[in-house]
Amino acid sequence: MIRMSSVIKLCSLLLRRECCSFSNGEYVKAGLAELEQWCVEATDEYAGSAWDELRHIRQAVGFLVIHQKPEKTLDEITREICPVLSIQQLYRISTMYWDDKYGTHSVSSDVIADMRVMMTEDSNNDVSNSFLFDDDSSVPFTVEDISKSMQQVDVNDIEPPQLIRENSGFGFLLTRKEGSAS
Repeated sequence: MIRMSSVIKLCSLLLRRECCSFSNGEYVKAGLAELEQWCVEATDEYAGSAWDELRHIRQAVGFLVIHQKPEKTLDEITREICPVLSIQQLYRISTMYWDDKYGTHSVSSDVIADMRVMMTEDSNNDVSNSFLFDDDSSVPFTVEDISKSMQQVDVNDIEPPQLIRENSGFGFLLTRKEGSAS
C-alpha cells in the first residue's frame, strides 16, 4: 500500500508541473515527516519497510526543497541527493521545477546539458528512457493468505440501516433477507 502511494505521488510529480514547485515540495515533505514519525513509533509488524518504500518520493521531494540548486553538480545530485532516481526522472523534475515561494532557479544549464548527454547515451544502450516510475506488481503474499486473514461475514445476518428499511426502493434487500431466513 505504501509502495503504491509512493508510485502515485512520484508519477504525479513527474507528470504535473504544479507538483514540481518549492511549496508543494514543502507540503509533501511535511506529510512525509508525519509518516516517518509513524514508522518510528509503529512496530515492524505494522510499518515493516514502509519508510524504505518511500525512498523515491523522499528523494524527489528532497530535491524540490533543497536550496542553491544552481550550485549543485550532476555528481552531487546523482550520488548524494537523489541516488535512486533515474537520470530521466531528475531531468524531468529539474526542467519542470519552479520556485513559487522565493523565486530561485533550478539546476544550472550545464547540469541540464549533462543530463541530456547521459539520457542520449542511455538510449543508445537500450536503457529505459521512460521517466515514469514503474511499480513492481509482484505481491509478497498469496490470495490464500488474504483469505485466511479475513473474517467471514454472513450478509444475511446484517440488519439494514433504518433509512433503507423505510425506503420502498430498497424493498428487494428486505425480501431477500426474509426469504433467506426461511
